[in-house]
Amino acid sequence: MDKPLPLYRCEDVRAFEAHAIEHDGIDAYALMTRAAAAAFARMKLDWPMARRICVVCGQGNNGGDGFVLARLSRLAGLQVTLVVGHEGEPAADPARRAYAHWRETGGEEIVFKPGDSLPEADVIVDALFGIGLSRLPEGIGLALIQAINAAGRPVLALDVPSGLDADSGSADGEAVRATRTVSFIAHKRGLFTGLGRAIAGPVELATLDVPLETRSLRPPVAELIVASQLGRWLTRRPRDAHKGDNGRVLAIGGDHGYGGAIRLCVEAALRCGAGLVTVATRDKHVAPMLAARPEAMPHAVEDAAALHQLAANADVLALGPGLGRGEWSQLLFQAAVALGLPSVIDADGLNLLATTQTRVPAAVLSPHPGEAARLLGVDVPSVEADRFAAAQALVERYDAVVVLKGTGSIIAAPGQVPVVIGAGNPGMGSGGMGDVLTGAIAALRAQGLDGWSAACAATLLHSAAADAAARDGGERGMLAADLFPFMRRLANP
Repeated sequence: MDKPLPLYRCEDVRAFEAHAIEHDGIDAYALMTRAAAAAFARMKLDWPMARRICVVCGQGNNGGDGFVLARLSRLAGLQVTLVVGHEGEPAADPARRAYAHWRETGGEEIVFKPGDSLPEADVIVDALFGIGLSRLPEGIGLALIQAINAAGRPVLALDVPSGLDADSGSADGEAVRATRTVSFIAHKRGLFTGLGRAIAGPVELATLDVPLETRSLRPPVAELIVASQLGRWLTRRPRDAHKGDNGRVLAIGGDHGYGGAIRLCVEAALRCGAGLVTVATRDKHVAPMLAARPEAMPHAVEDAAALHQLAANADVLALGPGLGRGEWSQLLFQAAVALGLPSVIDADGLNLLATTQTRVPAAVLSPHPGEAARLLGVDVPSVEADRFAAAQALVERYDAVVVLKGTGSIIAAPGQVPVVIGAGNPGMGSGGMGDVLTGAIAALRAQGLDGWSAACAATLLHSAAADAAARDGGERGMLAADLFPFMRRLANP
């Protein structure tokens, strides 16, 4: 079984690099040469027919990587155009040394001016800033980022797409939209969530032969999990298992006009293996649910007493899909939270939670960025500016496991290293996907996983099923219910 990929902050990677130079005897220029060689090899694999290469270099060490890659490309017989934003050599080693070697092979560079376009090329190499950018791109740097994006050619980013904050996965201004990123020494966490995942393309790690001991001097600040790791949580059932062993979920929701949401949640819980799923909903939704999914057990519930009666045998509550925000909704929400049972709270359950600010230590919260913003009392751009910080703030405020949904969903919990989901696709941007995830988390929680494990496993299962559905029929037009056969298949090792 694959292990999770450790993810780090930029300061950690800089520390690994410094240790490699000072204690492992690896010269800084040797690291630069290895980085360029790894990127050149990847470029040849991805674009074997490319003959014209445009390398855009900055003044720092990321630019030095670019100078070496340009030299390697030229020596390999490719037509190389090197573009810089400033005349003259870089200010410091080892980039200055890389520039000198580029010049020694007969290489020259074009000094870019605002308003220029990049020369024609089959591939553009982004070696502008890497992790070295600590401010908003401006001036000639911003103009170069804009020119790269406007060129309409494949882009290979060295270490990090220029303009991206590799810690948060966001960008204060414009950032290069890469086709592929080759990252160096260790994975940066911001490449795998939010804007980072959207613009980095597939990310390949080149360790530059820095010893594993050096790359383990600091613990990871997050971990990336992928579909091949589902077996970590989803094991085969005993041959004598029965429905009572597989947990009882009580799904609460489906106010007038919102019956579809609770229906999706219920089927997801069943498809992910919950033994019994009871539903507390409005009277008008009982008959349609029985007709569509007779395995569910819907009940019309209008007061707290009726809810308490249903909850007497429940192991886990799924609270929120289609719940609404009216009087009935508030009554059921307050009664459910007061039970103190393990819960998964989503959708309108989260919107009601935001009005009470109640700590829910037995719960898994699964907000999208808009719901997260309401829970924290901020706006959506503030959440997306640092998704790791937002997830941790939710953990601290509500004392719960948190699944911050979105591109590269983040799972955080008290005392746990955050997890990033390395699966999922844009086809998931349709109504009902969150309701399906709620049912999946509740089902795995009911089957004996703790809240943290259930959140990790179900979110990964949900995203991996969406990827399988996309391979089957494409991303556009994917429906939440399209995930069910793939969730069932992936949930059975």
